[in-house]
Amino acid sequence: MNPLAWLYARQGVMTLGLERIRALLRLLGDPQEAYPVALVGGTNGKGTAARALAAVLGEAGLRVGLYTSPHLVAFPERIAVGGNPIPEEGLLALLEEVRPHAERVGASFFEAATALALLHFAREGVEFAVLEVGLGGRLDATNAAEPRLSLVTNIGHDHLELLGPTLRDVAREKAGILRRGVPALTAARGEGLEELRAQAGRLGAPLWVLGEAFALAGVEAGPSGLAFRLRLGGEERAFQTPLLGPHQAENLALAAVGGRLLGAPWEAVARALLRVEHPGRLERLPWPGGKELLLDGAHNPEGAWALREALRFHRLLPAAFVLAFSREKDHAAMAEALGDLGPVVLTRYASPRSADPKALLPLFPGASVEEEPLKALERALALMDRVVVAGSLYLVGEVKRALLGLPPEERWQ
Repeated sequence: MNPLAWLYARQGVMTLGLERIRALLRLLGDPQEAYPVALVGGTNGKGTAARALAAVLGEAGLRVGLYTSPHLVAFPERIAVGGNPIPEEGLLALLEEVRPHAERVGASFFEAATALALLHFAREGVEFAVLEVGLGGRLDATNAAEPRLSLVTNIGHDHLELLGPTLRDVAREKAGILRRGVPALTAARGEGLEELRAQAGRLGAPLWVLGEAFALAGVEAGPSGLAFRLRLGGEERAFQTPLLGPHQAENLALAAVGGRLLGAPWEAVARALLRVEHPGRLERLPWPGGKELLLDGAHNPEGAWALREALRFHRLLPAAFVLAFSREKDHAAMAEALGDLGPVVLTRYASPRSADPKALLPLFPGASVEEEPLKALERALALMDRVVVAGSLYLVGEVKRALLGLPPEERWQ
C-alpha cells in the first residue's frame, strides 16, 4: 500500500488521548525535545495565527518548522520548514519509517501525521516549531510537546459533541495547552475568557489578553488587505497585511505579541505581517471576464459571521454563494449568517461527512442544488460576477484542486 494511502486509512482510528502519541514519539527518539515549540489553539483563526507567528520568527532569523491542518490541495502543505513544504520523496521515506511504530501503538491519522512533522523538524534542524492544535487542546496530539508559548485565539461553538457541551467546557479543553509559568495569549471573550482565566490562574500561567495587556487601536480596509495599529507596553505600531477581514487583525495581533515575547524585533513583525498568506481564507482569485472567486473555509457559526462581516467590511457584496457543510455542523446558524447575502447554490464535497444539499434547502429559501462543486460554481457565476465558496475547508480544497487541473484527492478512500 502507498504510504500516504496507509496514512489516510488511519482516519477511522479516533480516540482522544496522549498515551499513543507519547509512546510513538518515544519510539522515534522524542524528536519534539530537539527544539522549542509554540502551541496555537482556538476555535477559529488558529491557522492564521500559527502561520503569522512562524513568519515573524522566520523574519527574526530563525529556521522555523510549521505544522498546520487540514491541508487544502496536498498533504505536504501541513509540514513546512522555512516556508517550504516537505518534499514528497522525504515525506514518503519518513512515512515508511514512522509506519511500523504507529501500527505498534495504534496511532490515529493525526497522531501519525504529528509524529511525522515533529521528526521532520528534528531532522531538518529547526530552531523553533509552531504547531497548530488539531482538536481541542488538552488531549490533542500536538500537546505532547512542551510549549515555550501558548496561544488560544478564541472560544466558539465547534466540535461541541467532543469538547462541550458548553463554551466553558470547550475553553477548559483548549486551556490544556497552557503550562505553569509559560506565557499564554488570547483574544477570547465572555465565558470562554472567564474559564481561560480560571485555568491560567490555577496553573500559574501568565495570560496576555487582547484588549487588556495589548490592544488594537484601529482596523481599516486597504486597497489590497488590512491596515491596523497595535498598542503594547506604551508603544503603538502600525501594520499592513494582505489578509482580508477585520477578524484577522486579532489573529495577527496575537502572533505579533507572541513573536515579541519570543524576542522578535518589531521590524521582523512588520515584514512578516506584510507577506503572510493563508490560502482558503478569503482568498481572492480572478476569473475570466472580469469576474472574481473568493474561497473561505468558514465552517462554524463564528466563522460564518466573521465571513459575513469581512465581505461587508471590504465591500465585496453583492455576491453569489456556493456552500457545502459537514453533517455535524450547526446548519441553521450557518444559514442565519450567510443565507441572506445573495443567491445560494448548495453542493457537497466528496466525503461521507458532507451533508446532503437537498436536506439543507429548507434553511436557504430560494437556493438551488448542484451536487458537483464545479457545476455549482458555474451556476453561481452565471448569477453574479463575484462568487464566494464557503462552508467547509474540504469544499474549498476540492475546488482549488479542480481549478489547478488536479484529480480529486483520495483522502476519503
